[in-house]
Amino acid sequence: MKGLINKGLLVLAVVSLASCDYQRYNSIRQRDLRYGDQYVYGPHPDSAAIQSNYKYTARPELEQRTAKIRQKLFGGTSIAQGN
Repeated sequence: MKGLINKGLLVLAVVSLASCDYQRYNSIRQRDLRYGDQYVYGPHPDSAAIQSNYKYTARPELEQRTAKIRQKLFGGTSIAQGN
C-alpha cells in the first residue's frame, strides 16, 4: 500500500511539473536592436556570424600575461586537484 502511495505521489509530481510553463521567465522579451545584422547573426540563421570568421595575429606577450594570471589564481602548476 505504501509503495502504491509513493508511486501515486511521484506521478502527481511529474504531472504537476509538466503542466508548468517551463522556463517562462528565462527569456528576454525585448526588441533585438541587431535583428537581421549579418555581422552578428550571419547571412543565414544556421550559419556562423561573420565576426567569428576573423583571424587575429598571435601576440606572445599575452601568453605570458595569461600564464601569470593563471599562476596567481590557481597557484602551482596543477589546477585539476580538488580542495
